[in-house]
Amino acid sequence: MSQDSNDKSELNNVVSAADLIDVQPGGVVSRTIVKKKTGTVTVFAFDVEEGLSEHSTPFDALVLSLDGEAEISISGKPHRLRTGDILKLPAGQPHAVKAITPFKMLLIMIRE
Repeated sequence: MSQDSNDKSELNNVVSAADLIDVQPGGVVSRTIVKKKTGTVTVFAFDVEEGLSEHSTPFDALVLSLDGEAEISISGKPHRLRTGDILKLPAGQPHAVKAITPFKMLLIMIRE
């Protein structure tokens, strides 16, 4: 499910990144807030025990934990993130996300 908004006017002011998206019961929600050829910025919200299955991308990405707690594995190695933590997802390395508590994160993908 995606909350990709055509009206991004609220982003012209200071906002709480965690308030840009709500956790949905039993689901994973995403909202792209910047989309350019050179990269994207997307906020995600995961309910408890929800996540993204293992996958890889040809681009580096940076995860900023906005709220809650999750485990992100990179090439099978688990990393526990709590509010305020940052983790780099290297290009070409498989990674997966699983929420331990309701969890929100900001994903910055750099394509160039």
